[in-house]
Amino acid sequence: MSSVKRIAVFTSGGDAPGMNAAVRAVVRTAVYHDLHVYGIYRGYDGMVNGDIKRLDVGDVANIIQRGGTVLKTARSDVFRTPEGRRQAYESLQAHDIDGVVAIGGNGTYTGADIFMKEFNVPFIGLPGTIDNDIFGTDYTIGFDTAINTAIEAVDKIRDTADSHNRLFFVEVMGRHAGFIALHTGIGSGAGAIFLPETETTIDELNNTLRKSVKRQKLFNLVIVAEGNTNGDAHQLANEIKSRNPHFDIKVTIIGHLQRGGSPTAMDRVLASRMGHSAVKALLRGEGGVALGIINDKITYTPFLDAISKNKTLNKDLVKMAEILAL
Repeated sequence: MSSVKRIAVFTSGGDAPGMNAAVRAVVRTAVYHDLHVYGIYRGYDGMVNGDIKRLDVGDVANIIQRGGTVLKTARSDVFRTPEGRRQAYESLQAHDIDGVVAIGGNGTYTGADIFMKEFNVPFIGLPGTIDNDIFGTDYTIGFDTAINTAIEAVDKIRDTADSHNRLFFVEVMGRHAGFIALHTGIGSGAGAIFLPETETTIDELNNTLRKSVKRQKLFNLVIVAEGNTNGDAHQLANEIKSRNPHFDIKVTIIGHLQRGGSPTAMDRVLASRMGHSAVKALLRGEGGVALGIINDKITYTPFLDAISKNKTLNKDLVKMAEILAL
């Protein structure tokens, strides 16, 4: 067992539904184990500036159902400098904090890894990002809510598409990874999905569209990840329109709607399990690891692996999506 007595928790990077559930679990598990627990506001920027507050069980009441993060989040250029990290360390020292739970993505993990090597303060990382692109876990906090939000939006778009016999290109988040697009496309019954990881071409889509017209198939939804290499939804729509002037084409970008909203039950439970396990890991003397869940089991991945290794799409799901779109 470690000698950890005072821990801190913060959220960093893009907000994700379920972050509050994770914060709640960290605070209440820490209090249960007679630890003092502190909230660091505005991520690494708050750590540098000493924006740190003692938290108790009442401070995290009535937040499990809220989207966003009550601890706020911000980018911090200062923390990227040795002087900034020294100032952050002094802020932790002022509160005698000897363990930290960092909720965020790869950027958060990178900062934690560097900080640990410089000051030997144990960090446990929790995967808080809607993109689901962090190595070492099947699902990240916020992913399930994001795809449910996207699917709900696409279902409503489909009503209009069906009524007017229109072709909609719907853009979802995913600059470097297509997890949101893939799951949204499958869940919404889309006719085609454009992902950063695959090599679907505009020619292939155009041929599919023309075959669908010949078969009198109502083909009305194309899901596009924002990081798709063929261009964004507007570029794809314009290209298809130039080849098929008679098509009635519209574009919808769901955007930041995917980040907000009340977290689903899955995200609340996932975040709670992770937050609870993070405190237990600190109590065991763990540090420098990203916590995840694989095959419904808690796992621990070294920060370096979580940062440097790529999480890949399930190829069977990609193939299934192609088959079901026929």
